[in-house]
Amino acid sequence: MREKDLLNEQAYKQARADEFVWQQAKANGISRKRFLQLMVGAGAAISGLPRLLHTKPAMANEVVVKPTPPDLFYDYGSNKEMRWEAMYNRGYLVPNELFFVRNNSSTPHIDQNTWRLQIEGSGVSHPREFTYNELLSLPSVSVIRAIECAGNGRSFFDTVQGRRAAGTQWKLGAIGVAEWTGVPLREVLERSGLKPTAQDVMPEGLDPSKGRRPMPIAKALDDDTLLVYAMNGQILPPDHGFPVRVLVPGWLGAASIKWVGRIEVSEEPLYSLWNTEDYVLIGSDYPPEPPALGTIITTQVVKSAFELAWDAELSAGQYLLRGRSWSAFGKIASVEVSLDGGETWQQARLRKPNLQQAWVRWDIDWEAHPGNYNLRARATDDRGNTQPLDVPFNEKGYLYGAVVSHPVSVR
Repeated sequence: MREKDLLNEQAYKQARADEFVWQQAKANGISRKRFLQLMVGAGAAISGLPRLLHTKPAMANEVVVKPTPPDLFYDYGSNKEMRWEAMYNRGYLVPNELFFVRNNSSTPHIDQNTWRLQIEGSGVSHPREFTYNELLSLPSVSVIRAIECAGNGRSFFDTVQGRRAAGTQWKLGAIGVAEWTGVPLREVLERSGLKPTAQDVMPEGLDPSKGRRPMPIAKALDDDTLLVYAMNGQILPPDHGFPVRVLVPGWLGAASIKWVGRIEVSEEPLYSLWNTEDYVLIGSDYPPEPPALGTIITTQVVKSAFELAWDAELSAGQYLLRGRSWSAFGKIASVEVSLDGGETWQQARLRKPNLQQAWVRWDIDWEAHPGNYNLRARATDDRGNTQPLDVPFNEKGYLYGAVVSHPVSVR
């Protein structure tokens, strides 16, 4: 198709849809000839994509499916942390190829043709299951939201406080913002005969660890609590939950169960390992909430990160420092930056968009002279929550939201 023909909106949409389908087919080993045959048979419709493409067969030693080169990720085995410098000069969303990976085990390979979502439990009067195509036929929405691991920033308990917490030693790259497309969770609950007496909802994953974490019915019925099947306009990648994951905005990442295959709806409170032993704050500052061993985590805290390599080495000169700040409670109202280790602070410029339960981009000018620096950023949201200078230690290393000193050397 000629480029000028794409000035027509419908032609543009169709051309880009066809291009996307071809790229996905090619990635799955389908020849151009075979692809054209399939497209003719499917009516050349994007809705036919789930029938045309199948998940790649599992590799014996495959822990994470997508490439995670060392210039883009810190490698922690089954967990991959985004390097913040990779986001400099990029847009608001994190591309799928740069999005962090948090797995309790290896990424499972699931065929959407045999996948089923089971809805059951005492909180529904008509337990049932949904196929992949049935789910795609239900009303859908798209939202831009962050997903952040509860342990994002865990390494700073060790490097700042001298107390190493158990778990992956993330810096600040275990967060990502994407556009998520899927079906509101309430749609499948209501179609399963949701009872007015239902209290808790617990999705469960099909991965080897069978990740599961309950949420109250009120959160499950929120407009933006979704069963997601697309990420940034593409089919949900395997490492991020294909064929379907849950999105629970504002809550810790562990609540957004990947590879979901079962949802229990109960008239009684539900508990699992993920809200009694893990993803709870255990320490002298956190009282237990039986049967949990500590204070149960739901929402994340305010954080900030520079789009700059850790221990960056720069030449003297003018720089536009960039970063991002986020809060689970509201929009970011202001960001202050210190270029001298906290001695003085100045306001950064906030860039639109500034979305709730996502993040805001900001920047500040810096004339960098030779020397060693500790750059700091401190965000405040529109509810008055500000990053503190220190946070109490907890054994699992969750919710590190203190101001972080970012080391930079200028030569």
